[in-house]
Amino acid sequence: MAPQLLLVSPAAATPELAPAALMSVLSAAPIAALLVRRGQRSDADYAALATSLINIGQGAGCAVLLENDWALAKRLGADGVHVTGDEAAVRAAIKALKPQLIVGAGPVSTRHDAMTRGELDVDYVWFGALDNPPDAAAPELAQWWAQTFEIPAVLHDPAAAAAAADPRGAEFFAIGDSIWSAPAPAQAVAAIARALGATP
Repeated sequence: MAPQLLLVSPAAATPELAPAALMSVLSAAPIAALLVRRGQRSDADYAALATSLINIGQGAGCAVLLENDWALAKRLGADGVHVTGDEAAVRAAIKALKPQLIVGAGPVSTRHDAMTRGELDVDYVWFGALDNPPDAAAPELAQWWAQTFEIPAVLHDPAAAAAAADPRGAEFFAIGDSIWSAPAPAQAVAAIARALGATP
């Protein structure tokens, strides 16, 4: 079965520059979810960006997840939160948002960490670093998780390309940096979707 695509917003996105590019990418391939990266933004800047991308993403029919800030996700009407922090941070998000909203966790870099997060009733476990350099162990870990557990695996490949896209059996394949740095992001995401069979 083809994986669902999860799009990671560009780290340097701004409310003024992101909408047109994002809309073109979301219309080029079936995107299940969008993770709005925070980067080094202030609270106000991230809230402004999140507001813009929530409207665009949900309008295109995909779930929109914010990074770490479950209170902001709840306030702005996002679909959930992606927690990169420790076990306590994951527990806090779960207590505040579930079962109405999505709570995902990661990246994890060991089997032990993956199982620890999975025991917390998260909606997915994320494998692969959000920033460069990529985690070389992530594909094997994601494949092990997908073959062993029912909780969905997300494998993030920041260098994903149509010629070498390999989700390793993960239910979700997260893509981002290589899309936004491509000359034509919409064409890049469409090519990956075709290569994976993730087309309507």
